Amino acid sequence: MYHRPKGESAENLALMRRIDKLFLEYPFYGSRQMVRHLWREGVLVGRHRVRRLMRLMGLEAIYQAPRTTRPHPEHRVYPYRLKGLAIKRPNHVWCADITYIPVQKGFLYLVAVMDWATRRVLSWRLSNTLDARFCTDALSEALQRYGRPEIFNSDQGSQFTSLEFTSVLKDSGVAISMDGRGRCMDNIFIERLWRSLKYEAVDLRRFRGPTPDLKLVRLL
Repeated sequence: MYHRPKGESAENLALMRRIDKLFLEYPFYGSRQMVRHLWREGVLVGRHRVRRLMRLMGLEAIYQAPRTTRPHPEHRVYPYRLKGLAIKRPNHVWCADITYIPVQKGFLYLVAVMDWATRRVLSWRLSNTLDARFCTDALSEALQRYGRPEIFNSDQGSQFTSLEFTSVLKDSGVAISMDGRGRCMDNIFIERLWRSLKYEAVDLRRFRGPTPDLKLVRLL
């Protein structure tokens, strides 16, 4: 009852920021390759430590570890509906994904809902935990502001397969589509958004406080 989590040390947070930057350039890196790269840079760190931090950030190599998300064994997984589909109009297909955002004293998780045709970010939320609520809140806001899409595509992460999230889509009459395991390219446009976000944010380390909302608003 009285336990207070200590969080990650300043050393680990700095290491996480470096791992995150390397992963943008080398998304095929598993913990072994990441350790070797860090050693070449003079950062002497063990594989178990790197593996734990990568797991904490939700980073897994594309080809070495097919599960790029954390699926829930009891949640239903829906088929991928976008293969061969021509998507040329707004509100035809929306997509969503979660990424890790480093801040000065820790890290946060960012979810965004995007229109596949226009590449517009319809809504987003920040959270310090990977529960389903912040994803559901972002989805509800997008539906309220822009109506409903015909299809909603996401990965197989437990946030998106949860009953809380899928019920909102079903109640709105939206068809649900999910990427195949290890197929980040199925949701390529939002993957590009994350890459642009992290490269174009002048210095993510300069975010202050628990919620860097103002700077993210300008970027998204």
